[in-house]
Amino acid sequence: MRRAAASLLIFTLTGSLPAQPAASEPRVLGFTTQSEPGEVSWEQRFKLLPDPQRMRANMERLSARPHHVGSPYDKENAEWILAQYKQWGWDAHIEEFQVLFPTPKMRLLEMIEPSKFSAKLEEPAVAVDPTSNQKDEQLPTYNAYSPDGDVTAPLVYVNYGLVADYEELARHGVSAKGAIVIARYGESWRGIKPKLAAEHGAVGCIIYSDPADDGFTKQAGFPKGPMRPPDGAQRGSVLDAPLYPGDPLTPGVGATKEAKRLKLEDAKSIAKVPVLPISYADAQPLLAALEGPVAPARWRGALPITYRLGPGPAKVHLKLAFNWDLKPVYDVIATMRGSEEPDLWVLRGNHHDAWVNGADDPVSGQVVLLEEARALGELAKQGWKPKRTIIYASWDGEEPMLLGSTEWVEEHADELRQHAAIYINSDGNERGYLEVEGSHSLQSFVNGVAKDVEDPESKVSVFKRQRAHLLLHGTPKQHEEARSGANLSIGALGSGSDFSPFIDHLGIATLNLGFGGEDPSGNYHSIYDDFYWYTHFSDYDFVYGRALAQTAGLTVLRMADADIMPYDFAGLSHTVAQYIDEVKALLESRRKEAEEIRQNLNEGVYRATNDPRDPTVAPSPQEIPPYLNFAPLDNAVAALDRAAADYTKALASAQSKLLQPDRLKTVNQDLAMAERKLTNPQGLPRRPWMQHLLYAPGWYTGYSAKTLPGVREAIEEGRYTEAEEQVVLVARALRDEAAWVEQLSKELGEGSGGSAP
Repeated sequence: MRRAAASLLIFTLTGSLPAQPAASEPRVLGFTTQSEPGEVSWEQRFKLLPDPQRMRANMERLSARPHHVGSPYDKENAEWILAQYKQWGWDAHIEEFQVLFPTPKMRLLEMIEPSKFSAKLEEPAVAVDPTSNQKDEQLPTYNAYSPDGDVTAPLVYVNYGLVADYEELARHGVSAKGAIVIARYGESWRGIKPKLAAEHGAVGCIIYSDPADDGFTKQAGFPKGPMRPPDGAQRGSVLDAPLYPGDPLTPGVGATKEAKRLKLEDAKSIAKVPVLPISYADAQPLLAALEGPVAPARWRGALPITYRLGPGPAKVHLKLAFNWDLKPVYDVIATMRGSEEPDLWVLRGNHHDAWVNGADDPVSGQVVLLEEARALGELAKQGWKPKRTIIYASWDGEEPMLLGSTEWVEEHADELRQHAAIYINSDGNERGYLEVEGSHSLQSFVNGVAKDVEDPESKVSVFKRQRAHLLLHGTPKQHEEARSGANLSIGALGSGSDFSPFIDHLGIATLNLGFGGEDPSGNYHSIYDDFYWYTHFSDYDFVYGRALAQTAGLTVLRMADADIMPYDFAGLSHTVAQYIDEVKALLESRRKEAEEIRQNLNEGVYRATNDPRDPTVAPSPQEIPPYLNFAPLDNAVAALDRAAADYTKALASAQSKLLQPDRLKTVNQDLAMAERKLTNPQGLPRRPWMQHLLYAPGWYTGYSAKTLPGVREAIEEGRYTEAEEQVVLVARALRDEAAWVEQLSKELGEGSGGSAP
């Protein structure tokens, strides 16, 4: 589901992480001077095993036919994946859930004024692409979890359909109330567009793919190039992901056959207005028929028209109806039991379902996952045994909104809270740079992994290639930090892939990994995302598939085998301090903006006119935000910073000593619980399912993360009493985290004996 792109959070830089250890100290985080040589030996064997040709063959097999939720080939793929795990020595089974998955039975979009036009709503097959013509098995272009609807209304163009876009419309005197809005894909997750449309009184929403975003302005359209052709359209879910992912009828509980379900009309995550995705070939006549103010320059796409806002005279008729059926999802779960600490679990996942054939999304990630599992099975045959239990998961139902992973997590929530140490996710893979997001207690750890994997093009480490990329293309601050020789920081996680229930709901430390950013693509969620496209325009020789298998595989190996699981809290404390500075700056900027508007109103700067085209029209007076007390956050992050420094010293000392096994088990169990301290069982305001206090999908951004979400969004939306309450909650969690980390330092000191020989 999640499209990796240069605009997403990838490695950036920070200068606050601990220095690299001296040559006499263990180089691999979490291992002692005694255990490190054995680990390095197994890792070298592992890195030789992932096979690009196997990945190519497996992709061709898994993407041979459409395999959306409920399709015959989706089940066939799950059973085939299960057989592979078993063949490689894993204890594997399929877990089935019953989820609500609507499919279209009626899709109609037509313009009835000022001229007649009927949208084709169809992606044509391409002669050179053998799987693009599987019409009888393909889902048509639609947005899953749009409600049924039959609406006729004037059309209004809303750019990307963001909060700021509706504010811009208001400045032009244009309202979406009673209208059908047309928004272009991009800049926010698609489900936010009908959400905001409904909040502004629209009766329907159309989302189109403008060639300025993923079409011919980047490269040639498919099949000559990798970009979206004129009739290509993006399928996708419009469930309210920031509220909760997963089956909309069973929030918080696994969607088993026996589960108690909400009535359809009571499911809060289903979109509120009918919504339909279309191609730019279908969108152009609608947009060309609009009059009204000319759209601002930044709103104009690449179509050969004058972009105008409306409303009208274009009037459109949108009619949608769906089959609201329960469908099975098939999660394939494979386990390799740990030999010393089996009650700590290292989890690794990628989904196997797709909107159509899905070679890029998700099969390019699924074949990597399978090669990792095969390679680990081969190591086990050679005598390797993981200390901790490893669980590989091939999820189903990710595309409609993380159905398989969320239902599995909700069904096994109590076990996961007790046993899960880390979840490692991927969702697809392309050529380019290693992109990492996740829990910042894993920041130093994943840097160490990145330094030990070779980039297949540059032949330096993927870490060094990313650093060079930032030196060439980063911001001035990134240039300066890149030259400092520091570690690379990782981005924050929002939503949009199977990591969400692990980190957002249960507070399990999480990483999301993948390569990308080198080649543009416009195949996303179309019939052209298939084997032909991938082997012509992406990682055609699967060398970046091998690089991801090595990266994720080493992540699994080190977390499963380390004497002390490789968490480090310096990156966490530094990052939280940055987040606190950001919310302080946000409040100050809102104060300055409100004060400037009031001053200009008092001084008569704005002209008294009702002409919405006049840029000097007076804005509405804004409430000047009160000063908030951020001292609890400052004190808490200072305590966390001290605790992180103490832990770094204790860990360095422990890694060079003999460690008592029983004490180590206690330390590792407590390390696995550290991320849980950053959650609140009551959840965030408006959304109790989202329980992590540092990271969440944005209420009005969707996939993109909002950090310190309770504080930040309260300030953004002017709920200042709530912001103060959230400051207290976050500060309490940070103090709890600091106390937990200090206790870990004491346990490390108590658990070490003499120096290792």
